[in-house]
Amino acid sequence: MAAMHRIELKQQSLIGSFTREATPIVSVSSGDTIRFETLDAGWGTGESNADRRKPFSRREKIDGGHALIGPILIDDAKRGDTLEIQFNEIIPGSYGFTSAGQYPNWQNRKLQLTDYEEIILDWKLDNAAMTGACDINGKAFAVSLRPFMGVIGMPPEDTGIHTTWPPRFCGGNIDCKELVKGSKLYLPVPVDGAYLAIGDGHAAQGDGEISCQAIECPMEAVEITVHVSKGAPLTNPRANTPAGWITFGFHEDLDEATVQALDGMLHLMGELYGLNRVEAMALGSSVVDLRITQIVNGVKGVHACLPHGILK
Repeated sequence: MAAMHRIELKQQSLIGSFTREATPIVSVSSGDTIRFETLDAGWGTGESNADRRKPFSRREKIDGGHALIGPILIDDAKRGDTLEIQFNEIIPGSYGFTSAGQYPNWQNRKLQLTDYEEIILDWKLDNAAMTGACDINGKAFAVSLRPFMGVIGMPPEDTGIHTTWPPRFCGGNIDCKELVKGSKLYLPVPVDGAYLAIGDGHAAQGDGEISCQAIECPMEAVEITVHVSKGAPLTNPRANTPAGWITFGFHEDLDEATVQALDGMLHLMGELYGLNRVEAMALGSSVVDLRITQIVNGVKGVHACLPHGILK
């Protein structure tokens, strides 16, 4: 029988890295469901930005990155398997923030934004209406919310403490705005037990995450169901989302990330339609969309999207 696991938001449930060198917070089986809430990526929580606080201490090295829930031991997951994470529910908290300017990242330097004082947008989030509102110099702006989790992944190796900042073949800081409620993310399992960790709530984001931040927010409730598949191992993540099938590529060079995303899509179209690689490339040129997932995590992301129903 599949089980429901509820994880309380407390010191012992949090980690800021991917590693097997931390005691798992829970052990689950394939088919189980896990429900939890999260801090924002910067370890904050509260009812608004005005009362945002950081209630939990951070350990040296092991908590150097995003605030994640984990690690979660998946007892029947073995290296070489595929882990499916199904997002059943993603409900944002009541505040969010987005900063821009001043920080000397590469795009701010190229766009001469380092000369500007950093601004931080104060977003007020309504998770019933799924809208967010902010004010910039007396001008009111509103957006529709499409909440998703930015960081979902596992340690890439059996040993060591691995940063949460880049995306990897086994997940990490993917920052793909299409991984909303109803999506299924498929990740190669790199270590026995998986040691899954998840966090970095985003209330909304554009492709690219151009300022370095989405609408960063805590999550009031996240519910996932995990399944382990044996055989037919993946080399990079893929996802089945409301927008369509997605394949990912990650590399410091956008050309290389593009090649990885396309390679994954050619394999997927071969599985779905019985096409060889050149046939999939020819047909895909009419129906597959290439998008920049994010440009801000050192390792850049590209995803290829095959919309549902586009091939009759």
